[in-house]
Amino acid sequence: MKLNDFYYELPKELIAQEPLSFRDHSRLLILNRQNKKKEECLFKDIIDVITPSDCMVFNNTKVIPARVFGKKESGAKIEILFVKKIDNNLWEVLIKPAKRVRINTTILVGEDKLEIVNKNSKGSWIVKGESQSIKKMIDLYGVVPTPPYIKKKLNDPSRYQTVFAKEEGSIAAPTAGLHFTPSLIDKISSKGTRIAYVTLHVGLGTFRPINTEDIEDYVMDKEPYFISEETAQIINDTKNRGGRVFAVGTTVTRLLESVGLKDSSLVGYGEGETGLFIYPGYNFKVVDCLLTNFHLPCSTNFILVCAFAGLEFVKEAYTYAIERKFRFYSFGDAMLIV
Repeated sequence: MKLNDFYYELPKELIAQEPLSFRDHSRLLILNRQNKKKEECLFKDIIDVITPSDCMVFNNTKVIPARVFGKKESGAKIEILFVKKIDNNLWEVLIKPAKRVRINTTILVGEDKLEIVNKNSKGSWIVKGESQSIKKMIDLYGVVPTPPYIKKKLNDPSRYQTVFAKEEGSIAAPTAGLHFTPSLIDKISSKGTRIAYVTLHVGLGTFRPINTEDIEDYVMDKEPYFISEETAQIINDTKNRGGRVFAVGTTVTRLLESVGLKDSSLVGYGEGETGLFIYPGYNFKVVDCLLTNFHLPCSTNFILVCAFAGLEFVKEAYTYAIERKFRFYSFGDAMLIV
C-alpha cells in the first residue's frame, strides 16, 4: 500500500491546543466493526461498554522533561530533545537547528557540558555528558516536550501525563490514557473489569514520519517495553474465559501484539524492544478492542488504526468526526473501536 492512501485533510482549528478542564469529559466516538455503526457519547460513558469479563490494559510510562535548551560556546542557541538513553552519560538526541552542530561540537547547558560524539543515518545525534549523568541534567534543566502542532504553552505539565504514569522513559505521552481519572478507573475496576499495566516507552518509533512511498518498506525504530508475569496472567485469564482485551492506545496494542505467543491469542511476559509496525493486512491475535485518539494523517498510529478497523471505515469515521467538529490529536477527543 502507498503512504498517500492514509492521507486526509484536517482543518487546523480542530487541532486541540489544550486539554479540557475535566479529563473524562472529552467526546468518545464508538466504532463497531461488525455492523459499521458509529455512536457518540462522553468519554466517562465508556464504562457502559465494558463488561466484568473484560480487561483493560494501560501503558504506565511517564514522560520525562526531555527538552533542554543550551548554547554553543559561540553563544548560538541550541534545542536538544533527549530521545533514548544508551548509558548514564550517553544519549541519542535530536538537535535544532541541526545545521549549527557537528561531531565534536560542545553544547553548554547551565553549568554543564555535552559533547556530540556521533551522528546516525536517521538524523539523530549521540551526545556524551561530562560532569554528571545526563539524567540529572534533564531533571534540572529540562521541560516536558509537547508535539510541535501544539502552539499554546502548557501551564500545567501534569496534564501531559496520564494519572497512572509511573515508569520514566517516554518523550511523548500515550495519549489515549490522558482521558482517564482515578475515579473512572476505580469505577471500571468496581464493575469487575480487570485492570492491567504494561510499559512501553514512547520514542522515535511512535512519531517519526514515514519516509517510504510503500509502507511495507518502512522500518520502525525500536522502543523498550516491559510486561509483568501478573499482567500476562490477567490478559491470558481474560482470553481463556472469553472476555475482551481493551488496549488503551496504539502503544499498548503494539506491545501486546509483540509479546503474543505463536499460533495463540495468549501473551508472554518479560522485557525487550519492539519495532513492530502494524499496517493493513496484519492479523491481530491479542487485542479485541482499541481505544485511541485521532491521529495525524500518514502516521504509524493512524495506519495501525486503519489495520484494526479497516481503511475505508476509519476514513469514513474521521470524515464524520471532522464534520461533527471533534477535537484532534494529543489533547483531543477519543475513539473506541469494538
